[in-house]
This record gives sequence, structure tokens and C-alpha cells, in this order.
Amino acid sequence: MNNKPVDRRTTKTKRALSNALAELLSEKELRKITVQEIVDKADVSRVTFYKYYLDVYDLCEKIEEVVLTELGLIVLQLEDNSTELFFEQLVGYISENRVTFSMIFNPNTTSKLRDKLSKLIEGMLRNVYSEKLGIKPNNKELAYICCYHAQGCLAILQKWVQDGFTEPDDYIIKLMPAIDEQIEDYFSNKNSKAKRSRA
Repeated sequence: MNNKPVDRRTTKTKRALSNALAELLSEKELRKITVQEIVDKADVSRVTFYKYYLDVYDLCEKIEEVVLTELGLIVLQLEDNSTELFFEQLVGYISENRVTFSMIFNPNTTSKLRDKLSKLIEGMLRNVYSEKLGIKPNNKELAYICCYHAQGCLAILQKWVQDGFTEPDDYIIKLMPAIDEQIEDYFSNKNSKAKRSRA
């Protein structure tokens, strides 16, 4: 096992390259961005770029891998099945990585990370609701509702990022769990009606 500490210079260089890509994506599509443009903006050499990445697409993919790994860890660390805590940590993570998420939610990005992020949120919601409400995780209706909820959360996050993070984190954190109460009420009312019809 390699316990070698992360080189600060390496971290700084990779961040500079990521930030350069994010800035360029605000001007043009990913396929039109060159390695030379990235290294010029990041103020590093081409040799340094190729030390870490194969090409522009590889840089983009490596950024995605890091984000998905770190978000996956947030989900795994949830022990109390709290959607509130998840959204609080998710918004906090996005806020701490603003440049990266500006790139992820940029229309010029051909990245599939938004879809993967949606699936991650959807899976987390299904697990939480199935346990909270006593519904099987493979329940078809629950699957549709969680898909709808995840897409709604993603739309809120995307608007927040594309608007330049103008709203404070707390405002966004409170918006998303508000939908949870409606979902729980929906299933509670449905169960109550089912019990009355059997009586």
C-alpha cells in the first residue's frame, strides 16, 4: 500500500490545469479546446501537462473521477438516513469546489457527470425513502418519484452554479429537502387510503 503524502506542488498544478479548463469552457466547447490553450492559461509547460494527462478529454475525465469518488464517500458516510444531512454536505462540497462545478454544469461540457450525479442522488433517495417509509427499494412508483426528485435537485444546483452562486449555501440547502415532506405525505396518504378501502 502506498502511503506517500500528496505533493503540494502536484496538487497546485492539477488545480491550475482544472481551473484553466473550466475558464476555457466558458468561452468554447470542449472539443475546440487545445492542450496549448490550457497550459498557457495555467502557466505550466506542455511537458507538465502530459506528465499527468493524455489529452484534454483525459483531464476532464480525471476531474469527473475525483468528484464522483468524493461524492460517493459523502453518501457512504450517511449513517442516519438523513436527506437533510446529505443535501447540506452536497451543497457544501459544491460550494468548496465552485470552479469545478462551473465546468460540470457548463453547457459547453460534453461530460456525462451530470447524469452520474443525478443517478447518485436518485439512488441515495431510494435507499432513504424505502427504509423510512417501509417500501421496497425496487418499488416502481418510488423509482419514478425519486428520479423526479433527483432531477429537480439537479436543476436547482445547476441554476445556482450557473447564476454564479449568488444565493447563500443555506438558501439552497433548505430548498431541496422541502420536497421530501411532500413525498412522505404522498405515501402516507396513499397507505391511509389503502387501509380504509380494505376496512
